Order: sequence, then structure tokens, then C-alpha cells
Amino acid sequence: MASSPPTDSPFDCLLFDMDDTLYSSKVGIAQIVRRNIDSFLVKICGFSSEEAPVLRADLFRTYGSSLAGLRALGHDVDADDYHSYVHGSLPYDSISPDPKLRELLSSIAQTKIVFTNSDRNHATRVLDRLGVRDCFDAVVCFETLNADASGTAPIVLKPSIEAMRTAVNASGFEPRRTLFLDDNERNIAAGKAAGYGPHWLGRQ
Repeated sequence: MASSPPTDSPFDCLLFDMDDTLYSSKVGIAQIVRRNIDSFLVKICGFSSEEAPVLRADLFRTYGSSLAGLRALGHDVDADDYHSYVHGSLPYDSISPDPKLRELLSSIAQTKIVFTNSDRNHATRVLDRLGVRDCFDAVVCFETLNADASGTAPIVLKPSIEAMRTAVNASGFEPRRTLFLDDNERNIAAGKAAGYGPHWLGRQ
């Protein structure tokens, strides 16, 4: 685990979003993910190619993700199948090692945790490509938030308050002494509602 933070620091733990936060959105991973989700909605769920992008955007806006939205609407979507379809063909090689990010993370004494809605396999591959996986004390991901994702069980993800509380409980620190870094305004707002202290909204 990380060493003890400076006594004059206002926070003990940093929660980092991953995609489009630890690496730039210019890499293009998010665009390919959206395209893969549209394909999943068409080929697996039976929606038309015209409906898919509109539905995807609506599900993300309402439920935080397409998978959570599909489950909430009663679709029996297997989480592993969904993640394999959406992330399986991503060009991870387009994510380059980031020595400057590694240097920055290594200079931070506080506990550092990745907090992502993505599945653990995707998180591991991204962090390995960046060369920073060993800089973090833990990864809070889909599997952490959804111990039982079988059948039609509701999916818990950011920006739900339950997800925010699960993440901070995993850190072992008080919410008010947790710095939350994310590129999504709704996630930041949920963090505030869950009692997180300092926060940072950033986009690359």
C-alpha cells in the first residue's frame, strides 16, 4: 500500500477514473467502444441500425451505461458476453506507455485507486499498456461493483450513489478525505452527493 500521506494534506486517497482520464480521448478508444456497443445492440439485441446510436446515448444518459440500461429494461444480457463483445476487438496497441504519468503517480504518497465502470480485463490491459498498473493500490471495476451480475440482476455503476459508496469503502478512507478525479460531470456530482471531499473534473 501507499506510504502515509503528508499530515497537512486535505486528502488520504485518490480515486482515478481510467478511460479518457489516465490517457487522452484523442487515442480514440471511446469512439470504437461506442461503435461496438451500437453493433451489440443491433446484432445481439435486435435493434435497428437507426435505433442503436440513439438508444445507446439514451441508456448512457439515464443509467450510466448501455449494459446497466439494458438490464434495467428487462433484457437478459450476460455481462461477460457484453464486455467481450464491446472490448474484445479494441486496438489496445494504440495506447502508448506514459513515463510522465508513471512519474507523477509515483510521486504521490497517498493511496491511489482506479475507479472504472469497465470490466477487470479491460482495466488491466489499459493500465498495462500505460505502464502504470503497479502504481495503484487497487482497482475498483465492474466486478467489484457487481459481485453478482448474473441473470437480470440490476447493474451498479457510476454515477449511482451505491457505486460511489462501494468505491470509497474499498479505499478504507473517509469520503471527505478522498480526492475524486473523473472526466464526467454526472460522476463528479454523484461523488459530491456521496460525501466525497475534493474533486477534479478533467477532459483531455
